[in-house]
Amino acid sequence: MPQPPPGRRRVITRSEVVRGACRYFLRHGTVEMDALAPALAVSRATLYRVAGSRDALLGDVLWQLADDLLTRARRRRTSAGVDGVLEVTRRFTDGLRGAAPFQHFLRTDPETATRLLTSGVVHRRAVRAQRAILLEAGGVSPPGSPADLAELDELAYLYVRVVESALYAELLSSRPPDFARAERAARAVLLHGR
Repeated sequence: MPQPPPGRRRVITRSEVVRGACRYFLRHGTVEMDALAPALAVSRATLYRVAGSRDALLGDVLWQLADDLLTRARRRRTSAGVDGVLEVTRRFTDGLRGAAPFQHFLRTDPETATRLLTSGVVHRRAVRAQRAILLEAGGVSPPGSPADLAELDELAYLYVRVVESALYAELLSSRPPDFARAERAARAVLLHGR
């Protein structure tokens, strides 16, 4: 994309920046602000003004790509209850494991990946999404009181942590992922939480 004429600033929205950064990430397995700015036809200063920081932008990119994959997994779910929740997770994790740009990011920027995926915005959004999955798949009573909501949030949090322990095993413990064990643990969390 060409740069705007000198003296004229290109106006760009955050959603345009995130979409452009998603395209960049899918090609390169990372987001480099110095290379992304000219690709979006904005100055580096404008990019930072709109995005905030590389971590903030990467968090939005990782979540956008994960949410797209999660949405597809949810639409393809054929089971209900605990099996339905596990089916969504299986489809989602299979998609992530097969995503070359994501795997490249985990290998080449493990510190940023660990920070963003397990304690940052991606993790918090994953817990919220998991709460919705628990409700839509059934097998979890709809909340009626604040205590029920707190229990559902806790269940979603624990479930996401179990899944993260397998997805990011090499980052967190230098151990190979064991998805069969993680699924057994996730099933136990779900059955105990009902």
